[in-house]
Amino acid sequence: MGYTIAEKILLDHSNLKEISPGQFIDCNIDFIMVHEQLGGRIHKEYEKLGIDYVWDPDKIFFILDHWVPAPTISAAQMHQDCRKFAEKYKFIHNFGYQLDKGICHQVLPEMGFSRPGMLIVGSDSHTTTYGAFNNLATGIGATDVSVVFATGKLWFRVPESFKIIMSGEFNKGVMSKDFILTLIGNISTKGAIYKSLEFHGQGAKTLSIDGRMTVSNMVVEAGAKFGIFLPDKKLETWLAKRTKEPYKLITPDKESVYEKILEYNLSEITPVVAKPSNPGNLARIEEVEGIEIDQAFLGRCSNGRMEDLQIAAKIIKGNSVDPKTRLIIIPASKEIYKEALQEGLIEIFINAGAAVGNSTCGPCIGGHLGVLGSEEICISSTNRNFKGRMGHPTSEVYLASPATVAYSALKGKISDPREVL
Repeated sequence: MGYTIAEKILLDHSNLKEISPGQFIDCNIDFIMVHEQLGGRIHKEYEKLGIDYVWDPDKIFFILDHWVPAPTISAAQMHQDCRKFAEKYKFIHNFGYQLDKGICHQVLPEMGFSRPGMLIVGSDSHTTTYGAFNNLATGIGATDVSVVFATGKLWFRVPESFKIIMSGEFNKGVMSKDFILTLIGNISTKGAIYKSLEFHGQGAKTLSIDGRMTVSNMVVEAGAKFGIFLPDKKLETWLAKRTKEPYKLITPDKESVYEKILEYNLSEITPVVAKPSNPGNLARIEEVEGIEIDQAFLGRCSNGRMEDLQIAAKIIKGNSVDPKTRLIIIPASKEIYKEALQEGLIEIFINAGAAVGNSTCGPCIGGHLGVLGSEEICISSTNRNFKGRMGHPTSEVYLASPATVAYSALKGKISDPREVL
């Protein structure tokens, strides 16, 4: 019997000779990421264990990104608790004082810590993002983080896998966000619970690394445990600029068994949005076109990368944001912010009337820098649009691609970016 990518990596990290879907196994963890949750529940859970060490300070990545800089006293206290814990246990990769690094899911790969074949966990549900780099990565809760801190191990149920075969390539005005929203809408937010989604085919190879990160980031919105891409030269070229550490490219066996096989021709994907208040509430752009918006937000770990900023700048250049609409743009990391500055993108945004913020999760979680008021409507490139997610419970959030967000900001209403691309 052959193995899928998820099965191969889990087997490599266990002490077993063979595994099968549904089996519960213990695995050795390569790397763990923690952010503000360290100062929330995690440090309290760890204290209950009465342990005065962590298993490997060099395999823990700590960064602050959700409320940066701290907008409230409670957030500031949380940051203090995080830093105290990281210092007490001598974390090697401690970025608790560097408030300009950016969002965890962008910074960790930028620094070369996300490599093929690895098994990575993190204190955030969108840790699945790292699957773009041909590894297994998933989010875990505070108790499980404590277990990893203490032992370097964690249990998993070997997941069944879906094979997503992608052919063709996107037409102008269509992005990876449109694809992943379409997939989630088709299978529903409960359609892949604890499954591993493997992305295959020539269509997958046409996606940039930025685009692959968007897809892997949002598989969790379908309930998936992992979202993983096969390796190719594009990935190896990206990694060569980021790390000198060894890695092992992982591909599935020819005899591997999949629970489902889904096929998508990317040339048939069109701009879509997820209507309030569910990422799976799919609608074609034509169905919602013309809905007036109060705010447009471009950024976060799902779509704050260079590819996203570049297409937004192409649409916005020489134009102005609708006078009754707020456009907020937040690059996913300082590295991206600096590159956008050098390319002149930030100037384009500012000249158009946008507010450009420092790299933080901010508006996505209703934390700061763009919280929504009562009955306000936002079109956002973020990954969730739950009720009250970005602010007041009566506000509404439509999820869309950076191209759709940018053009909608100019028009003051949800608009089809193919009109200008």
